[in-house]
Amino acid sequence: MTTREILSETRERVERVANIVRRIIGVPDYDRYVAHLHAHNPEMTPMCRRDFERQRIQDKYSRPGGRCC
Repeated sequence: MTTREILSETRERVERVANIVRRIIGVPDYDRYVAHLHAHNPEMTPMCRRDFERQRIQDKYSRPGGRCC
C-alpha cells in the first residue's frame, strides 16, 4: 500500500467514526439530509439549515421516553 492509499483509507475510517459519533449524540447532519433528499426525492426542496435544525430539536424532545435522562 502506498502512503496516499493509507491516508485515504485512514481518512475514510475517521469520517465513518465521526458520523457514528454524531448519530449517537444526536448532532443534526444537514449535508447528509440534503444528499439523501436529492437522491431519493429529487422533486422536493430541502429545508434551509435553520429549519432543519429546529425540526430535529423538536423531534428529539417531542417524543416521551425517547431520552435516557
